[in-house]
Amino acid sequence: MVELGNIIEIKNITKNFPDKVVLDDVSLSVRRGEFLTILGPSGCGKTTLLRLLAGFNSASSGEISIDGKAMTDIPPHLRPVNTVFQRYALFPNYNVYDNIAFGLKLQKVDKKEIEQRVKRALKMVGMTDYEHRDVQSLSGGQQQRVAIARAIVNRPKVLLLDEPLAALDLKMRKDMQIELKEMHRTLGITFVYVTHDQEEALTLSDTIVVMNEGKIQQIGSPTDIYNEPCNSFVADFIGESNILNATMVRDRVVRFMNREFECIDEGFGENVEVDVVVRPEDVYIIRNAEAAMFNGVVRSSIFKGVHYEMLVETPDGYEIQIQDYNSFDVGSEVGMMIKPADIHVMRKERTENHVEGVMVDATHVSLLGETFECREVEGINAGDKVDVAFDFGAVELTDDADDGTSWGTIRFILYKGDRYHLTVRTDDGENIYVDTHDVWEDLDEVGITLAPEALRITPLKE
Repeated sequence: MVELGNIIEIKNITKNFPDKVVLDDVSLSVRRGEFLTILGPSGCGKTTLLRLLAGFNSASSGEISIDGKAMTDIPPHLRPVNTVFQRYALFPNYNVYDNIAFGLKLQKVDKKEIEQRVKRALKMVGMTDYEHRDVQSLSGGQQQRVAIARAIVNRPKVLLLDEPLAALDLKMRKDMQIELKEMHRTLGITFVYVTHDQEEALTLSDTIVVMNEGKIQQIGSPTDIYNEPCNSFVADFIGESNILNATMVRDRVVRFMNREFECIDEGFGENVEVDVVVRPEDVYIIRNAEAAMFNGVVRSSIFKGVHYEMLVETPDGYEIQIQDYNSFDVGSEVGMMIKPADIHVMRKERTENHVEGVMVDATHVSLLGETFECREVEGINAGDKVDVAFDFGAVELTDDADDGTSWGTIRFILYKGDRYHLTVRTDDGENIYVDTHDVWEDLDEVGITLAPEALRITPLKE
């Protein structure tokens, strides 16, 4: 039985392909009439999840129900959903009317009712006078409207939209966002929308689901996701952010950029490593030097139409991004302040690397698909499984993958004010995390070297 108010229930869904896990134990509820957006970078699993809802793929494990009915063995054409794709898949040899009416004709709906429903759908998408037009003569935005009309004419309980605006130019995309929001209000049905565009998600959604690497990172309203990100990935992916390493000194006091700031967060403990996020619009440049919390030099200033976007460098080497309505010359020294309520403290996802390995002998351990030298380990035998821990800064990367003991590909880059925090996917599919001052590009292949003394080896706990 579906929970009151929910039309979709996704429970513990996992989807495996031969070389990777695309969805990893995903659970999600969607309320009736909600506009829910699944947001994340390419390869995070969002389109796979939509295809499972539509019935185009089957899950490796888990359950999906729509309107109280299990969908496991229900084929796509019998599900109470319709899908609008990024590629609109219109029939080029049919006119607008026949494209929209196609599904109704297959269902053998009465001809007069088809005519009424097609005209009503055309009116909803603002294309009343286009029914006899050749679809190939339409603009991208018009074709998108026809694709939506073809979906809603079947009166689905859920409309699935897979990046339907991605092929449009910027102005048309903005216009269609407004129209989609109005269509949702008019139709009153549930929209499940997939995009990698954060601004689009914030504009359209009642609820946003942020995904990364097959897992849900956070679910919340656009305001909650923006103002209260749960981790550094969400903070970086949604909007512009200053994300910095910090220490929670005690309740309402956090230390970052080598100074203490008052904040409003509590319950993290004392002297605990955390991350802080401060949005660029929440760093205030003030002209009263005595009231400034810290100072810096403007290194760049770009006019963005509504505000200036500036990069300010502090004396101890931190770079802070600031958005301000006033312009400050490059090279000028400025004072800055941050209000306690504008500092958002987040628990760190991790403070060091932990990788499962196998002891080769007393001074060698197998991990990341290769054998690394380590300090002599006592009390652990060859063949024993071990936990290998090492600091983010202990990993040395080289631009020639053959120069390292192992190698990997850079998959995510997070700038933290004075250094980069990288996610590196190794050859055997393991993720390791690296702090570096060097500049790398996403998808760069790198060699990985770990000094023997950097590895902390302990027996693996079962």
